[in-house]
Amino acid sequence: MKEKRTWLAMILAILMLGSLLPGFGGSAFAESDATRTITDVFGREVEIPLNVSTCAALGSAARLIVYAGGVDSIVGATEMELRGDPGMPYAYANREHFAACGAVASGGSGNADYAEALVELDPDVVFYQDSDTVAMEDLAKKTGLPVIGVYGDAFNSHYLTDSIILIGDVLGTSEHASAVAEAITGWVEDLDSRTKDIPEEDKPTVYPGAVSWSGGHGFTGTYVGYAPLEAINAINLADQLDASDGVEVSMEQILEWDPDIIFLNPGNMNLVNEDYAANGAAIDSLRAVQEGKVYAQVNFNYYWCNMELAIADSYYAGTVIFPEAFADVDFNAKAEEIFNTMIGMDYLDVLDENGYGFGPITIGA
Repeated sequence: MKEKRTWLAMILAILMLGSLLPGFGGSAFAESDATRTITDVFGREVEIPLNVSTCAALGSAARLIVYAGGVDSIVGATEMELRGDPGMPYAYANREHFAACGAVASGGSGNADYAEALVELDPDVVFYQDSDTVAMEDLAKKTGLPVIGVYGDAFNSHYLTDSIILIGDVLGTSEHASAVAEAITGWVEDLDSRTKDIPEEDKPTVYPGAVSWSGGHGFTGTYVGYAPLEAINAINLADQLDASDGVEVSMEQILEWDPDIIFLNPGNMNLVNEDYAANGAAIDSLRAVQEGKVYAQVNFNYYWCNMELAIADSYYAGTVIFPEAFADVDFNAKAEEIFNTMIGMDYLDVLDENGYGFGPITIGA
């Protein structure tokens, strides 16, 4: 009897000791199963693992994850991101990592999510960039995975910085994420403060052409509410139009406006030069063309908004339109500051090498 009690005591002692040691006994299982509840940017409560080490990204959420410093956690992304195109700096900067990820959606305007691929990958969480919360709930039901809504609609939107901070909290990169969100807020405030008090009568008129939306457009493709011009309080002639985003205008309308400064997307210069072949005399008659005031605006709308490009565009436009207000800004240094903060590398040379760079533009060359 005494011997039996001794063995029972030893077993209890071992179990008690094991419960105090990490990786042994019931506490390890309890810790691995532990969860917490977070609230996403749409107010949805989502239960997630206490410790998140892997994630999948839908709807270009990978961009925001890169900004938040969590790229190493991504195991699944869209087919567009897996290609590492230089037109998407966040994907290009991490092209080797993305090439090793699984495809969990097609990406692009006709995007289709691959629910079965998500289930097979089994990430700890899924970040979904969209405003369609119903689709998020449906995906969560189909896969049994925690689906977190994030949203990067514009570089001056609280949704962007809120999403970056949320991702940092989920992935354990809060210090990096907060620094990036703070930098974005600082740039937005700096751009506005430099130009908000400039009288309207002292501002040159600006025409943004060859803008991309749902594909590339030529000289007559413009954009109402063009973000880089809004950020510096510039006069965008297209804002007179009854539209809310991308729109084609007539050559007659551009001639009537006769803008002081023209910005064109260097990635669409093949389309601009086709327009020039057909309407060269009209384009040459524009004051901005005659005075050599035609400059680049790098396309930032490529699978949602590439925020680092949009912010760099804003600073470049500022140095061109309001040289006195931006006299202390070394654009190349400022652009690389933005790229390094948001994607972790210099990027101006990459843009130049791919024909997307900043600088004056000669139409028809």
